[in-house]
Amino acid sequence: MSGGADRWDGATEALLVSAARRDHVRKTILPALESGAWVLCDRFADSTLAYQGYGRGQPLPMLRSLQEIATDGLLPSLTLWLDLPLEEGLRRAAQRRGGEARFEGLDLGFHRRVAEGFAALAAAEPSRFRRIDADGTPEAVSARIAAAICAHFPDLA
Repeated sequence: MSGGADRWDGATEALLVSAARRDHVRKTILPALESGAWVLCDRFADSTLAYQGYGRGQPLPMLRSLQEIATDGLLPSLTLWLDLPLEEGLRRAAQRRGGEARFEGLDLGFHRRVAEGFAALAAAEPSRFRRIDADGTPEAVSARIAAAICAHFPDLA
């Protein structure tokens, strides 16, 4: 989604990301899973709950209903939550994109609510979520991610 942070309200944003997610699930994710492939997806349904729910204040039951439709009830086996101090995360995002992007331009309160949302989601489903300390070098963070994946899927190790 492009445009300024105030381009859409939270409900419109939730509908747009849900429509895009449904298309992605039906055209890419489900065929890959049906073929036996592993799927790694950046910002799946949990992100909608964190960003549009906790961050934008949209009702979680409504968002869960939207996600049920968007994903045909598909849930990830594992959700990796890359956790980083807010200021550092925003600094990295600005470097990566050469400046502010849609969410990165929002106030720290929004980002705190999103982080609190991910923490709440992880606490509610500890068997599915893994918090990854994203502070450190790319190599160190990659090693933490690999360790979390291997711990969750021991047949990979």
